[in-house]
Amino acid sequence: MIDFKKELNKEQLDVVQNGDGPCLVLAGAGSGKTRTITYRVAHLLSQGVDPKQILLVTFTNKAAKEMTGRIQEITNGEIHLSWSGTFHHIAYRILRKYAPLLGYKNNFTILDSEDSRDLLKICLKGEGVDRKQKRFPSVRVVQSILSYARNAETTITDVLDLKYPNWMEHADILGRIAEDYRKRKVEANAMDFDDLLVNLYLLLLKSERTRKTFAEQFQHVLVDEYQDTNKIQASIIRLFASVHKNILVVGDDAQSIYSFRAADIQNILDFEKEYTNAKVFRLETNYRSTPNILSVANDVISYNRQQYTKELKSVKDVFAKPELRVFTDQAEEAKFIADRIFELEEEGVPLHGIAVLFRAAYHSQALEMELVKRDIDYDYRGGTRFFERAHIKDALAYLRIFNNKEDVVAWGRVLNMQIGIGPASAAKVILKVRQLENLENIHDTGSVLSARGQVGWSDFMQIWNSILESEQTPAEIIRSIAKSRYTIYLENEYTDAKERLQDLEQLALFAEHTTDLSKFLAEATLQEGYAAKQVGSNSDDEDKIILSTIHQAKGLEWDAVFVLNVSEGNFPNERAIGENKGLEEERRLFYVAVTRAKKYLHLTYPLTSGYKQVLLGPSMFIDEISRDLLDEHYIDEVNVFNDPSDDIDGIVYVADEDSGFRPRPSRFLKSIDEL
Repeated sequence: MIDFKKELNKEQLDVVQNGDGPCLVLAGAGSGKTRTITYRVAHLLSQGVDPKQILLVTFTNKAAKEMTGRIQEITNGEIHLSWSGTFHHIAYRILRKYAPLLGYKNNFTILDSEDSRDLLKICLKGEGVDRKQKRFPSVRVVQSILSYARNAETTITDVLDLKYPNWMEHADILGRIAEDYRKRKVEANAMDFDDLLVNLYLLLLKSERTRKTFAEQFQHVLVDEYQDTNKIQASIIRLFASVHKNILVVGDDAQSIYSFRAADIQNILDFEKEYTNAKVFRLETNYRSTPNILSVANDVISYNRQQYTKELKSVKDVFAKPELRVFTDQAEEAKFIADRIFELEEEGVPLHGIAVLFRAAYHSQALEMELVKRDIDYDYRGGTRFFERAHIKDALAYLRIFNNKEDVVAWGRVLNMQIGIGPASAAKVILKVRQLENLENIHDTGSVLSARGQVGWSDFMQIWNSILESEQTPAEIIRSIAKSRYTIYLENEYTDAKERLQDLEQLALFAEHTTDLSKFLAEATLQEGYAAKQVGSNSDDEDKIILSTIHQAKGLEWDAVFVLNVSEGNFPNERAIGENKGLEEERRLFYVAVTRAKKYLHLTYPLTSGYKQVLLGPSMFIDEISRDLLDEHYIDEVNVFNDPSDDIDGIVYVADEDSGFRPRPSRFLKSIDEL
């Protein structure tokens, strides 16, 4: 017999024992939400509820396995919860039986992302779209547009207006492609991942008998991470719970950070409107972080207006205050983090207990370089290591052909990006290039191409001429590429072209230390080789620190956390600020970063960024934290200005007897060169 009073705190016990009817459980970071939801299931089972009458839904296979594993452990392996898993897993099980009601056969195929893109390519061809002849979004971008529209239950036009305004002219074509894609899937008896959710929802709407069958069967519906649900998922859950009304959702609106995936925070904020007489529980006892860290987290999130207010309380003893550190530039910031990692290791913190988090992947480049120099192993989460990213390899390929016209591999990469130039025609160009004594007469080389290939060659020559017109140092060549037609290529191919351009600026900054192109390319190659060595290494994660985007860090925890580049213009992200409700989501993202730390928290930012030395100030989120909650360390003012008492273009340095001078900038960024 389970002693629930012994196993749970009062907040958790209240949920477990009184979770009948519509219930919203607001589970703060580190408050034991998984423990609560699994013990709620155990309580239902102890009350004689048939396992088949319980539906337990979450988002990831990992979370589903963890919860079912805990239930097995609690019940001594006696109970198997047959209806538990991810939304997609549950949908697949039901559709396997009822797919014929929607025009599919029971043995339908599930298309993975690559399969979906292959089918979309056929649809594009059917519409007469030839991306080698005219500007049109890549298949990957088309896939993203269609997927977002379906999950957000909105139109393609609305998605283009919100996220891809540069493709609005193709709204009609994209609409036809979406319809063709739908028909081809039905003809092929295939569903993609989005179809699993959409078709389950349609099934429940169209077939009253099917809806009643499951709504009557599922006496208790429990949903984990409810703040991450989209409109369709929330609608599915509402239909499943339509008979017994026993719906218990667990989530934290303060950790809703996935709107770019169509997650809708209004699902959790409007729960009480959707379900009248709903009970609201709060789990505010935090078992992860020190009181010092939670004070910062509580302070920051209090500025959000659209939220359920919570005040996290720690069970741990008071420890060191979170530190705020300011540096002259990103290189200095990186050196400090590397030094502090060694100190933490000496203090007994294992490397796998240390994480460096950042708002965007390009923020990590300077730190990656420093870690390589110091021979500090790291595991990169939330993307690809800097020198392995496609656009970085593209830029390096241009530098390589400029440095060595015999580099056939680099030529192949550069030419295959162009309209109308495939492997065969690229080989013809490469052969002719190698016959040239120098590249002064390269313009005529494209004569071996077809008329369509000439279009691509013209684009290449525009980029090439940009390189020739630059100062021809490694850094300036990279910047010339980033300002050329290569930008259009990025916009056509990727959904995150702006972030990739910011990566190229980071590459240019890395290149500024030398004017020797051969030397720079050798260094870059060594960086790639190091990354490959790391990927193929047999050493486990126990010996590595973690570098991660904040989005990828959600749900995880470390003894020591660094949040770098918490500066104006970078965090919050400028683009997100311009979006509806974007600022509050950025603040929630910062809250997630802060609450990953158990004992040590370091917030850092550089005062300057970019080759023009753009002057930065602290993120507005730093300004929102009460000063008595942070241990502040500011740079010696003489490193930047001779007279820090001056108010220079809105940058005011306020004297602080303990930590030097504290920057308080205006909201206008200026180049130091202009001051």
